[in-house]
Amino acid sequence: MPTTTTTDLLEPWRSGIADGSIVPYLGPGVLADVTSLPDGRSMPATSEQLILAMNGGRPMAPKLMYEFPRAAMNVELKRGRSAVMRFLDTTYGATRWSRAALHDWLAAIRPPYVIDINRDTQLLDSYAATGHLLILGCARLSGTGYRFKLYVCDATGYREIPPEEADTTLPVLFKPMGAPLPQPSYIASDADYVDYITELMGGFAVPAFVKTRRRGKRYLLLGMRLNRDTERMVLSDLIHDAAAEPAGWALIAEANDKERRFCKRLGIEIVEVDALALLAEAAPS
Repeated sequence: MPTTTTTDLLEPWRSGIADGSIVPYLGPGVLADVTSLPDGRSMPATSEQLILAMNGGRPMAPKLMYEFPRAAMNVELKRGRSAVMRFLDTTYGATRWSRAALHDWLAAIRPPYVIDINRDTQLLDSYAATGHLLILGCARLSGTGYRFKLYVCDATGYREIPPEEADTTLPVLFKPMGAPLPQPSYIASDADYVDYITELMGGFAVPAFVKTRRRGKRYLLLGMRLNRDTERMVLSDLIHDAAAEPAGWALIAEANDKERRFCKRLGIEIVEVDALALLAEAAPS
């Protein structure tokens, strides 16, 4: 694929995000500058950071350190699923964090559709004063054929609604891996991912109005590394019906061969710079 720079693409990205033709797809790297307000520690966002935080700062066995879902499955088997959920609630729901610069940048643009695979609440905070729809991924639930919870945010706060009641003119925040608010819902362990991805491939993890909205969109992958199969499978299905090549752009500094092959298969163009460097380009001189 031809090499493209952020200087060439920054303004088209900004305008495309604003009009909804380009969808921001947020990964752990967008939270790289976030710290705890009480003690200054970094927010755990990457797979390794999450594993260490879940295990009290201690590494787990090498086979468990490979990926957070694998480590979370181990904790779930030993201490129950509630132990993993409590960790995520404490980390993302009870701890006060600084704002991510990239979230502030996006908040100023106000994209009508955002996908965020992180489990924090910064995206929700960005839209708190504006009516919007929130989709949280969920797994291993009985009594429903869906693998999502749909909420509308209005003057009274969040309330859960069925998909047929959604006002599709509102901005849509899609958090497939869940969040602690308005009610905790997470995709975390291997068992969660197996269920969620199976239903995602079957079409039951995405509301019908989102399937309509996403047709022909392009995606800007920010803070995403594409080395892990679980994240790659989720991405492939969530961007189904994307625009013809380029289907979007991935900001990946020093992309490896695996990432290049994957992006080429999806028609995504790699731009070799990280997400925070985008902000340096965006800052006024």
